[in-house]
Amino acid sequence: MKYLVGYNGSPSSKRALQLACNQAEKADALVYVVYSMEGGSTETEEDIRKAAEALEEAKIFLSDLSVRHETLQLVRGFSPGEDLVKFAAENGINQIFLGLQKRSKAQKILLGSTAQYIILKAPCAVTTTK
Repeated sequence: MKYLVGYNGSPSSKRALQLACNQAEKADALVYVVYSMEGGSTETEEDIRKAAEALEEAKIFLSDLSVRHETLQLVRGFSPGEDLVKFAAENGINQIFLGLQKRSKAQKILLGSTAQYIILKAPCAVTTTK
């Protein structure tokens, strides 16, 4: 089994990581923790540093639990939703875990919803948590 956690260091993504770990221990699954960034001029050095720190924190958490894992920072020019769906398809992921962040209707219209995109387009099951 292969699990994918869309991770950004937020409290909801940490809950998704914990949920994936609980499932991975039962299924002896490999957990991919992915932090996706579009790249280009939209990201600053500070954004890149925060992503690396968040992934390091996740790596320590998974190592402490002895869960098989890989942490990846993707910068492939896609939106995070597109990136995670493509990664899942390319790597035969069996289940995606996502943390949901509450947004107003106006924010969803203006910014879109990464989780909504993944839920609708993913090639596998998607589990969400708040």
